[in-house]
Amino acid sequence: MPQIPQLLYYITAVSGSAGLLYTGVLFVVALVSVLAHTPDRRKDARTTLAILMRRRSR
Repeated sequence: MPQIPQLLYYITAVSGSAGLLYTGVLFVVALVSVLAHTPDRRKDARTTLAILMRRRSR
């Protein structure tokens, strides 16, 4: 039973790392959707962002 707190610590650390990574990816895609030079790239980035955010594109 003494391993349960250590297991919970690792689960929390992995979950937090995954959340930070996902947030970083969303941030980069959002920046590309605003700063891309061509309209096609901006549209693709907005579509990807909508998929990652699980929203419908309008």
